[in-house]
Amino acid sequence: MQVCALRSVLRHRDRLVRAAASSTQHMQKAMNQMNLQLHHVISDISGKTGLAIVDAILAGERDPAALARLRDHRIKADLRTIERSLKGDWQAEHLFTLRQARATYAHYQRQITECDAEAEHRLAAFDKAANPGELPPPTSSHRKAQRNEHRFDARAVLHGILGVDLTQIPGISALSAHGLIGEIGTTLEKFPSVRHFSSWLGLCPDNRVSGGTILSSKTRDVPSRAAQIFRLAAQSLHAAKSALGEHFRKMRGRIGAPEAITATAHKLARIYYAVLKTRTPYDESRIAGNPEQQALKRRQRLEKQAAKLGFALSPLPT
Repeated sequence: MQVCALRSVLRHRDRLVRAAASSTQHMQKAMNQMNLQLHHVISDISGKTGLAIVDAILAGERDPAALARLRDHRIKADLRTIERSLKGDWQAEHLFTLRQARATYAHYQRQITECDAEAEHRLAAFDKAANPGELPPPTSSHRKAQRNEHRFDARAVLHGILGVDLTQIPGISALSAHGLIGEIGTTLEKFPSVRHFSSWLGLCPDNRVSGGTILSSKTRDVPSRAAQIFRLAAQSLHAAKSALGEHFRKMRGRIGAPEAITATAHKLARIYYAVLKTRTPYDESRIAGNPEQQALKRRQRLEKQAAKLGFALSPLPT
């Protein structure tokens, strides 16, 4: 029952985040109709600079220079560029639309904060791990909470419940870990093996065999929110400097991006199962393997490709 209650809150929060994103698009559309090209200058209109400018416009400010001075110091564009993007026609009907969209966005943000408080209250009722251990240092380089993250220390709360830090797994953030716990639960006792878990997610190959020949190995179409979380986590590894990031890039070059996302999501799901089942921290060395063997395989692969093109590789003199 605890997991079901948490799942309802987290799914409702996800719907609120999507609705807030729609309100951001409505604000941008209203500004476009007034010929304000601010979205070409700053990356996110719902950030600190964007909301400050929108609030100033709704308060009656029309001077582009005064609006540009609301620029945060982290914005790369200079004041002159921002000033040129804020020369509009200020039509009343579009200002009305902008005001409505801004109020709707603020309303959704308040509801998201209330959902976070409710989720924290629900998590407090979960049983704590017998020996949670010391919380390891975070793997993320961000000093502040990112957009749409929980308004509480979700990573520490989950570590106290599980005894392991799921965010040590590359691609799994605190937000992703909470979503997985809400969809799957804190234990995996309903899945006898990792194969059952992967099949339930719909991430493992669904081999169709006839006469000993594999006709198709496409994955099943399973509407699983947990599988979607794993896919998004796998997609975030496209530039990661880790063994899983290297695995994703290797699979992308071999079978293409969509299939590589599924294959990496399958690998992430298996790692998640092992970490949560055994309650042991994630170990990068077990995924990376032997560097010497990897270098040998890479050399053999390059030699094979060169031979197909009619070339022969030779080592450089030391």
